[in-house]
Amino acid sequence: MKFTDSPVVELPVRTAVLSLQQDNGSLHVGTSVWPCSLVLVKFAERWAPPSPDAQNPYANLLDFHGKRVVELGAGCGAAGMGLHLLGLTDIVLTDIPAVMPALKHNLKRNKPVLGKTLKHAIVHWNKAADQTKSLSPPYDVVVATDVVYIEETVGPLVSTMEALVKDDGVVLLGYQLRSPEAHQLFWEMCERVFVIEKVPHQDLHPDYAYEEADVFVLRKKQKGGPTQDAAPESV
Repeated sequence: MKFTDSPVVELPVRTAVLSLQQDNGSLHVGTSVWPCSLVLVKFAERWAPPSPDAQNPYANLLDFHGKRVVELGAGCGAAGMGLHLLGLTDIVLTDIPAVMPALKHNLKRNKPVLGKTLKHAIVHWNKAADQTKSLSPPYDVVVATDVVYIEETVGPLVSTMEALVKDDGVVLLGYQLRSPEAHQLFWEMCERVFVIEKVPHQDLHPDYAYEEADVFVLRKKQKGGPTQDAAPESV
């Protein structure tokens, strides 16, 4: 599999700038940079410690000190690399083999900015039961952006998120509606497993608050805890 030079997307994160090269010669959607990864990183940048806002509602959520994190469907690596620059030092970026050339290319391209080559691994969601063991779960945070677009992958994706995240951990999800069928199934399955919280649009970074992109925080339902009857209406 060969990497094809394609348009570059620049993502400023505090004092650094990530340079993300897409592979438009690839037949896989994972080799393009999609908006939700940028929206999630810039949301985290706005609120991650040290945030100037004394009334920071996301201080604990985005305090990455000492946390283990895994990203699903990392693609070109925008979300994982951006969060690393915000203090998330223990992270592994995962995707399928077809996307690895683009991911590895961008990890190498941004190594001077990141200070190291971030860990990466191949994970097929439909083989997650075997592959997640090699990742040594559970994780404090599971990151996923723009991963809901094919109905057949929804079940394996939700199962993988559930298998990887700690009982008291969180899933940080950058989301945009791509397929009505996948959308409906995804939120139906999520609400069985997770308590769903949508970040208010006004809390996103003002320069990266795209109308169609949202950030969600998913937490595992505790046995015997409160139930949630439906996914957020605004989803």
